[in-house]
Amino acid sequence: MSDIDAIRRATYISLTTYRKDGTPVATPVWQVPRADGAVLVVTPADSWKVKRIRNNDSVTVAVCTVRGRTAPDAAVLPGTARLLDEAGTADAQKLLGKKYVTSRIGNGFLKILRVRKKPNIGIEITL
Repeated sequence: MSDIDAIRRATYISLTTYRKDGTPVATPVWQVPRADGAVLVVTPADSWKVKRIRNNDSVTVAVCTVRGRTAPDAAVLPGTARLLDEAGTADAQKLLGKKYVTSRIGNGFLKILRVRKKPNIGIEITL
């Protein structure tokens, strides 16, 4: 299995973004591969990773655990991140909902309780 296939099949990936001073910041995220090879992530629109991507679209990804731990021999792949518009974000959320049932359950529960969610934004990662 290639490194890209491992990323595409992973439940969690470590998404590393970069601060203005170049300091890397890794965050474990759910991801879903798109048919064209891109990897999609959805996150709150006001998250720090979104702010960092607006300043620097260079990212790296690696397979990780839910806590963000990567194996010592895990491949770290460079990529380019792009923030998606509303339609792209909606598509990414649908794909993530198909892959991660707990996401659908949690979102349904929030709707029942009428909890106002923060707006999300999709991130497209090209490897």
